[in-house]
Amino acid sequence: KQWYQRRVVITAGDGKLRYANNSNYKNDTMIRKECNVNIPVLKELARIIEESEIMYEDDKMWPAPDRIGRQELEIVHKNQHICFNTSKIGSLVDVNASKDPDGLRAFYYLVQDLKCFVFSLIGLHFKIKPI
Repeated sequence: KQWYQRRVVITAGDGKLRYANNSNYKNDTMIRKECNVNIPVLKELARIIEESEIMYEDDKMWPAPDRIGRQELEIVHKNQHICFNTSKIGSLVDVNASKDPDGLRAFYYLVQDLKCFVFSLIGLHFKIKPI
């Protein structure tokens, strides 16, 4: 199973969660983190994706990427493979102003949920030191 967000790559499978961020902010280098996860964590990640219902959405009516930025999300889940591409979303105001606010809202919240989930796992993994 793999999940991607523009310049952020999240790969989950084989008991490992890998995170890479290539934002290129101030010519920063790529940030890479990896941690071991168990089956319940992978199932929770799958649940988040399934409950978002993002697999039923289509990005044709979403704002196209522009000079301000872009977001991409690629999901490979079970037997489905779907890719989304849109402009950088600053807030829900941008979502509500789009031609497909319901679909873009599902995307927006899923990205937020995935970031929170992954950053929490990685933060726990790297901050807690064994005795």
